Amino acid sequence: MTSDLETSETQLPVDPENAPRRPGRNGDAPAIGWRGGLRFVWTQLSSMRTALVLLFLLALAAIPGSLVPQRKISPIRVDDFIVAHPTLGPIYDKIGMFAVYSSPWFSAIYLLLFVSLVGCIIPRVGVYARALRADPPRTPRNLARLPAYASREAPAGGLDSAGTGVLDRAAADLKSARYRVVRHDDSIAAERGYLREAGNLLFHLSLLVLLLGVAINGLFGYRGTSVVVVGQGFTNTLTQYDDLTAGAAFKESALEPFTVLVKNFEVKFETGPVQRGAARLFRADVEVAEGAGGTPHAETLEVNHPLNIHGTTVHLIAHGYAPKVTVRDGNGNVAFSGPVVFLPQDGNFMSAGVIKVPDAQPKRLAFQGLFLPTAVVTNADAAPVSAFPDALNPALLLDIWSGPPKTETGRPENVYSLDTTGLTQSKKADGQPIRFALQPGDTYDLPDGLGTVTMDGWERWVKLQVGDTPGMPIAIGAIGFAVFGLCLSLFVRPRRVWVRVRTAESGSRVVEVGGLDRADARAGLTEDVTELADRLVGEPRERG
Repeated sequence: MTSDLETSETQLPVDPENAPRRPGRNGDAPAIGWRGGLRFVWTQLSSMRTALVLLFLLALAAIPGSLVPQRKISPIRVDDFIVAHPTLGPIYDKIGMFAVYSSPWFSAIYLLLFVSLVGCIIPRVGVYARALRADPPRTPRNLARLPAYASREAPAGGLDSAGTGVLDRAAADLKSARYRVVRHDDSIAAERGYLREAGNLLFHLSLLVLLLGVAINGLFGYRGTSVVVVGQGFTNTLTQYDDLTAGAAFKESALEPFTVLVKNFEVKFETGPVQRGAARLFRADVEVAEGAGGTPHAETLEVNHPLNIHGTTVHLIAHGYAPKVTVRDGNGNVAFSGPVVFLPQDGNFMSAGVIKVPDAQPKRLAFQGLFLPTAVVTNADAAPVSAFPDALNPALLLDIWSGPPKTETGRPENVYSLDTTGLTQSKKADGQPIRFALQPGDTYDLPDGLGTVTMDGWERWVKLQVGDTPGMPIAIGAIGFAVFGLCLSLFVRPRRVWVRVRTAESGSRVVEVGGLDRADARAGLTEDVTELADRLVGEPRERG
């Protein structure tokens, strides 16, 4: 048996440089160069499949923004999260989980999707422009192979030698049906449905404009909230906001100068047996002063009826109660006096809140409590409840905390929660916390000479949402055009029809009509082709 080496010695030598190369696993692939590599990357990025994948990734990347506290919305919650999760918190902070929508990875997906859509649209616009200028395709040689086909033999003497009369009638018929018609020697080619591709392009272009509108909102828009007690006002400055979410390019100078004074807040609840306690009316009477030193004018603010002040919208989104309290310290001085916002906890507006008196002497004071608009006491051991959301029998229930004066650190604190570090709760002899109830006009003497607490009454508060979304008109317009484009792409049917007059082997004249439709016969193509053939030879067709 001869080996491969022995056999190779008897063969003619081959020039390795000129030898043909066969593609294979070990074959050398041709170098595409850096230009070819860029072209390949651009082709992959501008494909519709890549755009859909990026759109899915963008939706997926937005999920952490609603699950993890965001620093621009609630910096205190972010700090609390980091303290509560000493291992996970710093990792989240490094990868941008506390600022999802401005993080590099979210921005990269957003920009790639934008570029991908541009790459999808531009080539298709060129193809569509050439298709608009091009004539309908020439008549196929064998019309009988088309999905819809009909032929009619013309009666004797019914056609001239060239069949020009039939072709003229066919051209007029098809033009009246909004076809674009091209006349050939013995046939006619017609086409319609160009708006379908226009609808596709409009849809994709609208999606691109929608992303642009969202990007403008994300860069220049802002939205914040502020709780305003009735009788007080809100000025559109950064210091007046309880929380503010703003875009990366937002500047304080973009805030429209105005002031909203809440004069009155009217609330009505259902008192009948059906839907008792249901909301019937929330309306705030306000005075609005636009600009610096503007003349105030009266306005009415209701739910779903916001104020629009030069593009800035002011919405009424919530309301509640603010008990008015006066606290005198152990020295007899007034350490605190005014309304305190309590937050509703249920449908009957049982509200929880904290009264902080850091300037009390000789000890600082704090109170945790509940405000009951319509207090109901069933027995001493029962939990406090409110039987109705309106203030029919208001009561304020408080616990007492006290401690040595605290050095100010400058760190912001949540006004709705109490940090009990360094504080001691006042308790009874049996070790149970001291809890007391106040109604308007009542005064309670605190134990150990700490002072007194008086409930002067109560006020209502409203929560205002103030924001500006400069890209919203662009986004809404883009959505409207996208829906319109989608309707065009769904309901416009591209269709091609050909009509030919030929001479059969028997010498008779035959009219052939063929059609092609993306929806095939389900769109009525077969019936339309048959009816056209009947009309051209003068044979009316009865409809079933």
